[in-house]
Parts: sequence; structure tokens; C-alpha cells
Amino acid sequence: MYRDGNGVGREVAKRLHHLEEAAIGGHPKARHNLGVYEVNRGRIERGVKHFIIAAKNGHDGSVEALRELHAAGNVSRDDFDLAFRAHQAVEDASNSPQRESALAAMQTLGRR
Repeated sequence: MYRDGNGVGREVAKRLHHLEEAAIGGHPKARHNLGVYEVNRGRIERGVKHFIIAAKNGHDGSVEALRELHAAGNVSRDDFDLAFRAHQAVEDASNSPQRESALAAMQTLGRR
């Protein structure tokens, strides 16, 4: 709603401020959105840095963005591999038998 300016004025500076605050607080989606903003502004290097940090925090969309930027020649193979391995480590660490049984229970209840 706010991002699109529905019902409120669209203030880019305010939006960026809140994205930066959330990113500093460790929110991977906010970090990813900062990366998108920077790439759209033509600041590829800054965007890549945001995507790498978000990927290291487990954000799937940032891995995909890095993959696309790597294919376009904007990300080195080493940087992509490092971010991808860190992303996999976060995913592996978040998997556990308790989590899998909870997800299975939620699916049987129709909550997921």
C-alpha cells in the first residue's frame, strides 16, 4: 500500500529510510528491496552487496537476483558461489525434524 502510494503520498526518501532501518535490523526482505532499488538506479555494485547480504541471511529471491546478475556479467563466480553456499548453510541450519513435523501438521490442517 505505502510502497505504491495507495491512500498516502509516495515519499521515496521515507521509504528508503524505513528499508534501511529494517535492513540494519537484519530483515532480509528489506535488504533485498534495497538491492532492487540500487540496481534500478544503475548502482549495480551497491545492489549486489545488498543481495549478497540478504542471500547470506536466507533470502531466496536474492540468490535468484545474484544468479541473473552473474549471467549478465555483473557478479563474479566467486561472489556468487560464496553467497550461494552461505544461503545453503542457513537453509540447512533451519531444517530440523521438529520443524518438518510442524510443517506437516500445518499442511494437514490446511494452514500452509
